[in-house]
Amino acid sequence: MAGPETRDLARAAEAGGADLVEIGFPFSDPLADGPVVRRAAERALAAGMGTRSCLDCLRAVRDAVRVPLVPMTYASLLEAYGWERFAADAREAGAASLIVADIPVDVHPELRRVQLVAPTSTDERIALAAESTDGWLYVVTVAGTTGARSELSPALAPLVRRTRAFTKTPLYAGFGISTPDQAAAAGELADGVVVGSAALVAAEEGAGALERFVAQLRAALA
Repeated sequence: MAGPETRDLARAAEAGGADLVEIGFPFSDPLADGPVVRRAAERALAAGMGTRSCLDCLRAVRDAVRVPLVPMTYASLLEAYGWERFAADAREAGAASLIVADIPVDVHPELRRVQLVAPTSTDERIALAAESTDGWLYVVTVAGTTGARSELSPALAPLVRRTRAFTKTPLYAGFGISTPDQAAAAGELADGVVVGSAALVAAEEGAGALERFVAQLRAALA
């Protein structure tokens, strides 16, 4: 989540072996997020992390790490700031792409972004997402919100099989992946994993704890 400590945490994630860092731009009603991300967003908003501050944070992180940076946010933030303006300013600040969790694939097609597919996605929507995504596809493992789960969703394997039928684009699995064992299992199906809530929990213990956690995930995927 964007904030004063994000630059140091991004450095830690990179040192631990992360290939990419997702930076949350907080929103007051994050429908796709579970309690951990919601609390982080509430803290960021209470600390004054509006859109301009988040873009400044992104710029500072861009100067500190080499891995791609991808802001993740919601449509209302872009609606208030301006769709084209946000896309341009985010790119200028160092964003490699964007994730906008609540925009359907066929809405604002001009906005370059990482598309999401879920177990509830039809084959038609998966094909459209695969065609229009920016670099990789975010494969949502569950029909629900982000957050730790006790085991990897059984919906991931059939979703990956369906998606592979339409594209050779890299597939990164996320939502509900929180342990090295789950990362390893997901990595056998997809090309990589996205870990949010568990990384935020580790980050609460400081940059060193986050680096160790990311290193464990990296080792599990080796």
